Amino acid sequence: MISTQKIGEKTIGAWTHTVGVFGLLWIAALHLRALHIAPVRQVLYRQIYFSGIEALSKVTLIAALIGIVIITQVSNFVGLHSPLVQRMLVWTTIREMGPLISAIFIIARSSTAVTSELAAMKVSGEIGALRSMGIDPLGYLIMPRVLGVTVSVFFLTFYFQFAAIFGGLALSSVLLDTPLIQHFKNVFEALSFGEVGVSAVKALIFGLLISATSCYHGQRVQHSITEIPQTTTAAVMQSLFFIFIFDGLITVVSFL
Repeated sequence: MISTQKIGEKTIGAWTHTVGVFGLLWIAALHLRALHIAPVRQVLYRQIYFSGIEALSKVTLIAALIGIVIITQVSNFVGLHSPLVQRMLVWTTIREMGPLISAIFIIARSSTAVTSELAAMKVSGEIGALRSMGIDPLGYLIMPRVLGVTVSVFFLTFYFQFAAIFGGLALSSVLLDTPLIQHFKNVFEALSFGEVGVSAVKALIFGLLISATSCYHGQRVQHSITEIPQTTTAAVMQSLFFIFIFDGLITVVSFL
């Protein structure tokens, strides 16, 4: 059995990490002025390139396959000629699948990289060396990574949604032997500004939470390289916990 003491320790630990993540977000916002420094902008550009641009090919394939799966499954229930097929594709992709899967993809690919990179820099003494040279690690290392990952999640979410809808509609167009443009008209009729807005809010919040959690845990290592796998795992698990919690909260609030 799990003792009351262990439950208390885990609760206090989870609360401490949560406060630390949101505190890091606030500190990163205070260091946005550092973007006028060229090396800081280079770190930001490299993070966007790694987290966003390099991920496009894999996201395209995953999104198209998911769109095809949604079309296939829905058509099995309501029939391929039902107008609900395109509407369900849009609703599922825009409301839930787009933000959620894009966030999970970034966690698997970029969160682990950011956490392990910062942790390795901490263990090797690079962060301490920056401080000794008068360079603020929060402005040079943390803020551009938080911003870069957030921007990547935001735009990858909408790219994922487009690729998933296009892949599903392409299959539907082939099976029904109808012009693809006609299916896109049905998509735009099913879309609403509110759904796109909720999707954008989710993408923005997910990006901030993933990036801040990764940076927070990357800084928590002490002086042992064996801590890096542990802190990377902790960053991934807490990021997943955050996005599922906030996904549920945003979805509930949006339907009130």
